[in-house]
Amino acid sequence: MGSLTDDFAWLHVPVEEAARRLLGCELVRELDGETLRVRIVETEAYDQEDPASHTHHGQTPRNAAMFLTAGHAYVYRSMGIHHCLNMVTGEHGHGSGVLIRAAEPLAGVDTMIQRRGGRGGVLTTNGPGKLCQALDVDLTLSTHRLADPPLQLIRRDPVQASRIVTTTRIGISKNVDAPRRYYLDGDPFVSKRAR
Repeated sequence: MGSLTDDFAWLHVPVEEAARRLLGCELVRELDGETLRVRIVETEAYDQEDPASHTHHGQTPRNAAMFLTAGHAYVYRSMGIHHCLNMVTGEHGHGSGVLIRAAEPLAGVDTMIQRRGGRGGVLTTNGPGKLCQALDVDLTLSTHRLADPPLQLIRRDPVQASRIVTTTRIGISKNVDAPRRYYLDGDPFVSKRAR
């Protein structure tokens, strides 16, 4: 079995590259004896040089997970309500991560819909809070190593660059013009399309 560095060496790259590379990869969530699986279709890049990032002003107890080595989860609560899942990228000590904004359900769909209060179709996972609710991701999974159950990141072949749309991020007030959101062109589960 390889080390954590070996497992996630493909995410030891600039965060924008990691955000594009994560498109098409899968998340597997073991929950109450069932396997839930989704394909990542939308991401946003954040790192410590970015004024919009939680790590811009340095490490704190809240954001410490983002300073771990690539391949850990960083989970935070947005507006005190919704959980948001990030994949930590880059080297240990550099606050860098990719927000998973949306995903397409592949397995355990009925359970995800039930967890979303019956909201099916694209409403199941077409936003970061919806995705975390569907997969039962909360603060207890922050710092979790994504090579291990109950939440695993599965590497898939890179998506063709021609299929990736690059645009500005959603719901931020700083560095709003930075083109750091990426999504699969035409995928119905994307939270918001570029105009």
